[in-house]
Amino acid sequence: MTTETITVKGMTCDGCVNSVTKALKGVSGVEKADVDLAGQKATVTFDDSKTNLAALKEAVEEAGYDAD
Repeated sequence: MTTETITVKGMTCDGCVNSVTKALKGVSGVEKADVDLAGQKATVTFDDSKTNLAALKEAVEEAGYDAD
């Protein structure tokens, strides 16, 4: 398992946190996603044989947020 932290810009409320969490957990291979509204970041634990950081960022962006 690999753990990465992604900067997520554009979150303003708990609804945003739920949207980003749902988007990340919807990616195959994601085991855990902790989204921090105050820190504007997401810490994701995933199986790197099933997904990668680029796919995680893409999922966040498809949910309507900016990911770095």
